[in-house]
Amino acid sequence: MSELRWNPQLQQWVIVATHRQNRTYKPPAEFCPLCPTKPGAFPTEVPADDYEIVVFENKFPSLTPSPSEPAVEGSELYPVAPNKGVCEVVLYSSKHNGTLAEESVEHITNLIHVWADRYTELGNRPEIEYVYIFENKGEAVGVTLHHPHGQIYAFPFIPPFLEKELDSAKKHMDTHGTCLYCDILKQEKQDDLRIVSGNDSFTAFVPFFARYPYEAHVYPKRHVGSIADLTDSECEELAVVLKDLMMKYDSLFGFSLPYIMVIHQAPTKGDYPEYHFHFEFYPLHRAENKLKFLAGVESGAGTFITDMSPEDQAKRLRGDKE
Repeated sequence: MSELRWNPQLQQWVIVATHRQNRTYKPPAEFCPLCPTKPGAFPTEVPADDYEIVVFENKFPSLTPSPSEPAVEGSELYPVAPNKGVCEVVLYSSKHNGTLAEESVEHITNLIHVWADRYTELGNRPEIEYVYIFENKGEAVGVTLHHPHGQIYAFPFIPPFLEKELDSAKKHMDTHGTCLYCDILKQEKQDDLRIVSGNDSFTAFVPFFARYPYEAHVYPKRHVGSIADLTDSECEELAVVLKDLMMKYDSLFGFSLPYIMVIHQAPTKGDYPEYHFHFEFYPLHRAENKLKFLAGVESGAGTFITDMSPEDQAKRLRGDKE
């Protein structure tokens, strides 16, 4: 079964993809499907003995280019639709035990160009409304394949979180005549309490309203709508800030910190001049041996409770002495 079902209560689509129950789950390193295929060894998804960066369609996709008709019949209250879209896997490196933080600035810059290429190509498909690029890193966030990789979901609709951000950006522009995200960045620089890293083109900071422990956002200083709008020099400066932030994460507790990394950018159809492309990172470790679980208030009410002030989080991320 693979289809979209409408939630009339929250006014959003839910993806039903029952075949994903059988996806590959924590295989031994010698049977990793994302490693290069070595002569005479286990055949992987990459028919080459080495590679730099690889993109291919997910073998267990939530969205498919040619979906079957829904298995159930919808109604006026409960509409259903085919789960038309694309799910891709982006392999960061051929090294099984590596992380993106360990890669060179040059390599991360190349990855940024790959992300921009996929945003543009997938977004040009007539059925695609939103290209969502993300990484789930570490078992704490539910990763089932340890090889360093990210994913791309090309949606036939705008996901609800992004829809909310777009609406907020539009309201702010209509009310104040300025970009919401430019104003957030201006406020963060003015406060100068939560900045973690930065250069001439990008700033990484723990936002005033951080929900997750050590949550960090990365904003371009220039107002751009998508990763495809960046210049070559901006791509390189973005790589520098991303690497610095991820290295700070790994220095925080002395181990490679699990996180969710997401890229928020303009939809690929329509005009959204008020929106501002950015990255968001959501770690789950609130201490070396303690995880932040989304429990009753977060999961059921949608209101986050944080145990540390964002100012203290930024101070610890920077490595400031007490």
